Amino acid sequence: MDRSRVPLLLSPYQNRPWMVNDGAAAAAAGGSKGLKGIVAGGITGGIEICITYPTEYVKTQLQLDEKGANKRYNGIVDCVKKTVNERGFFGLYRGLSVLIYGSIPKSAARFGAFEYLRSKSVNSQGQLSNSGKLLCGLGAGVCEAIVAVTPMETIKVKFINDQRSANPRFKGFAHGVGEIIKAEGISGIYKGLSATILKQGSNQAIRFFVMESLKDLYKGDDPNKSVPKLLVGAFGAVAGAASVFGNTPLDVVKTRMQGLEASKYKNTADCALQILRNEGPAAFYKGTVPRLGRVCLDVGITFMIYDSFMEVFNKIWKD
Repeated sequence: MDRSRVPLLLSPYQNRPWMVNDGAAAAAAGGSKGLKGIVAGGITGGIEICITYPTEYVKTQLQLDEKGANKRYNGIVDCVKKTVNERGFFGLYRGLSVLIYGSIPKSAARFGAFEYLRSKSVNSQGQLSNSGKLLCGLGAGVCEAIVAVTPMETIKVKFINDQRSANPRFKGFAHGVGEIIKAEGISGIYKGLSATILKQGSNQAIRFFVMESLKDLYKGDDPNKSVPKLLVGAFGAVAGAASVFGNTPLDVVKTRMQGLEASKYKNTADCALQILRNEGPAAFYKGTVPRLGRVCLDVGITFMIYDSFMEVFNKIWKD
């Protein structure tokens, strides 16, 4: 046998490096990373939302609140106090079931998409460029917006909005969703899709960029250096704060487009113009303080839990 040909037999990709990077071998690795991200992300989403939901409830109520005679709340404390007085402590968890049903697929789609895109974008040292961090985060945000966030957020906002009326119509998750679809069709749970894609895309682009950059800064010249979980949580809180200041105006527009009074807006641009004309620029930052608290806590906890599960999966679930 011509021994010069042995390496070719042992390694069919040796003279075909493009197959390692772009072919079936790369697809298998990328798919495995994506699947790990889906499972770890789904578990993370379910745990995280149970911890942080009351702040999401208060933020949404304040964003739905308008000026003038229809104004109901004078800030965060007043909103919490009136909700507890009227409906008890668990009134702050009104609509939680909607987010439980939605948070698992949302987080699974986000992290699954990010891990898959990351596996296709890293360099030979396993690191992402700055543009790669932004693009992978953007892709993750767009994916979660389409798969889970838009229907989940629309239903959640309609449920919370329904509670503001004297005689709430929705008797539970299944009944509420049925009523929305009966009245508005399937498109009724996809209100504000473009605003949600803009919001989630920018959200995740900012968060993953900041998170990955801070991790890289901590690791220095050692890409395999482990980042302590508490530090991961702190990095997540910083990433969350950056995303809040970056896209709260989009969040306000999205919330209005998904409320029960969304029909008074022609589209996302018209909604933004009406808010600016009727309520002024400050209205675009309604709910920033409760959102800041919720998001920093949310993103910090999310990345801590997610990193913990991925660490375990990488040990017991081999590519």
